[in-house]
Amino acid sequence: MSRYLNMSSLKILSLAALLTVSMGSGVAMAKDTVKDKGVGHYGYGKSATAEEIAGWDIDIRPDGRGLPAGSGSVEDGEMLYEDKCASCHGSFGEGVGKYPVLAGGQDTLTEERPEKTVGSFWAHTSTLYDYIRRAMPFPQPESLSDEETYAITAYVLYLNDLVEDDFVLSQETWDEVAKLPNNPNFVPDPRPDTHAKRCMSDCKKEVKIVSEPTISAEEVAAADDTVVKAAAGNEEGAGVYNGACAACHNLGVAGAPRLGDTAAWKARIAQGEETLIKHALEGFQGDAGMMPAKGGRMDLSDEDVTAAVKFMLVESK
Repeated sequence: MSRYLNMSSLKILSLAALLTVSMGSGVAMAKDTVKDKGVGHYGYGKSATAEEIAGWDIDIRPDGRGLPAGSGSVEDGEMLYEDKCASCHGSFGEGVGKYPVLAGGQDTLTEERPEKTVGSFWAHTSTLYDYIRRAMPFPQPESLSDEETYAITAYVLYLNDLVEDDFVLSQETWDEVAKLPNNPNFVPDPRPDTHAKRCMSDCKKEVKIVSEPTISAEEVAAADDTVVKAAAGNEEGAGVYNGACAACHNLGVAGAPRLGDTAAWKARIAQGEETLIKHALEGFQGDAGMMPAKGGRMDLSDEDVTAAVKFMLVESK
């Protein structure tokens, strides 16, 4: 429960104080009765039911704990993948346009530009299942059934040569694929988590979250085909933008300001170039959306990101 009370709550507390003065021990008895019933300290609220908790408790642990009942085969996953995934990720997981590559990339992690795929980089299959379940397919997240999620997960494993074409993924077969090939190379991060600090004063009273979960397939396809050309002197930034930033900034995904939208960029530009570059490098949560560090493309150098930001500022003034 929040530590901060609104005006209605304050009025309730004021009334409670008056009743305490006028009724004495009678209020104390009523308070004890409220506590006996198991509701909140001030007599309102209720404990979450098992069904309500289950609606949020959908995380999958690496060992498979939390997996739903059901199963899905590579064979069924192939048809589902072609229908719901291939337009962005390619029929063989090779990636289309700016969308992530899902398969291949083995033995590239020591190269200057490694290919980080499910088979070459990821540590646990639980991450794959959980991400598909929560966020895919891109225009309609959380629209897949548990069986469909099992099947698509199994097919992505097959694309990475991790299972045979007759494999069926389920709770019973999970241990066979729970750990992915690069798992041994992951180690605990010893650095203290001090980047984000809890707000304890002058906190925002309201946070507005903006997202666009219903972007049509036609809009996505149009954005894929849009290659922004730069004026002389901005070619490097334009290249990084087209390769890494356009997927969000052409469409305005998750509150990202569209390239060239002067109204959306005006307040941002007023913060100064140095601040915007810092936000792009480290990530930033604003009132109208969020920017993941380097747009989620951690393979980009700081110089790449800086060039892209400078390009967007010039094109959006």
